[in-house]
Amino acid sequence: MQILVVNPNTTATMTATAAHAAKSVAAVGTEIVAATSTMGPASIEGYYDEALAVPGLLLEIAKGEKAGAQAAIIACFDDTGLDAARAMANIPVIGICEAALAVTAFIARRFTVVTTMERSRIPLEALVERYGMKDRCNVRAADIPVLSLEDPNSNARDRLRTEISAALSEDRAEAIVLGCAGMADLAADLAREFGVPVVDGVAAAVKQAEALISLKLSTAKRGPYATPVRKPYTGLLESFAPQTMLSHD
Repeated sequence: MQILVVNPNTTATMTATAAHAAKSVAAVGTEIVAATSTMGPASIEGYYDEALAVPGLLLEIAKGEKAGAQAAIIACFDDTGLDAARAMANIPVIGICEAALAVTAFIARRFTVVTTMERSRIPLEALVERYGMKDRCNVRAADIPVLSLEDPNSNARDRLRTEISAALSEDRAEAIVLGCAGMADLAADLAREFGVPVVDGVAAAVKQAEALISLKLSTAKRGPYATPVRKPYTGLLESFAPQTMLSHD
C-alpha cells in the first residue's frame, strides 16, 4: 500500500522529519511518499498561516491521489485543511491531531497536548473539543516558534521538556501528545526520559491509514464531505476549480 504524507508548510526539512517518523512505524509493504507544499508559509502558526497553507496542501493531495496514493496524511497538528481535503479526495485523509488523540485515548484517561506557540494553543483546544476529548485532554504551549525546533542553538527542546514536566505534575497527565509534526523525531527519547507514553501524531496516523486501506474504507461522500460542486473559480485560484482539481485525465 502507498501512503502520502503531506507537509502543508514549505519547509522541506520538516517534511523529512515527518517522513522519517512515518517510515519508522510503517508495516512491511507500506510505501511512504512524502510531499512538501510548494506554496504558502514556511511554518503554520495561527489562523492566518493555516488559511494560506490550504491551497498548496490540496494541490499535493490531488497530485498524490492521481499518482496512486491510497491514503493521505496531513502532517500539521492543526489538521490544516482537513475537511476540504476529505471533500476533495476519494481516498481517506487523516489529520495528525485527530489520529494522535484517538490513539492516546486507548492508553490514558487523562493526557496533555504540548504544542509550540500560544497562538496555536487556542485552535488546538477547539480541535480537542471537536474530537470529543475536552474532558480528558489539556493543551499547553511551550511558547517556541516551530522553526526553532530545527535550530540546534535554540532552547526550544529544553522549553518543551519544561512544559512536559508541568503537564505531568500540574495536569496529572498520564501521557503526552506532541502537538507539532516538527517534534516527531523526539517522541521515543521523551518517552524514555519521562517514563510515560509520548504520542507522535504522524506515527499514529500511519497506523490508522494502514488500517483504513486494509479495511477498504474511505471518506463518506454524503453530507459535508460530498464531492465539491463543479463551478468556475477566478483569479489566482482559477486552477483550483473542482473540475480541474478532481480531473484524473
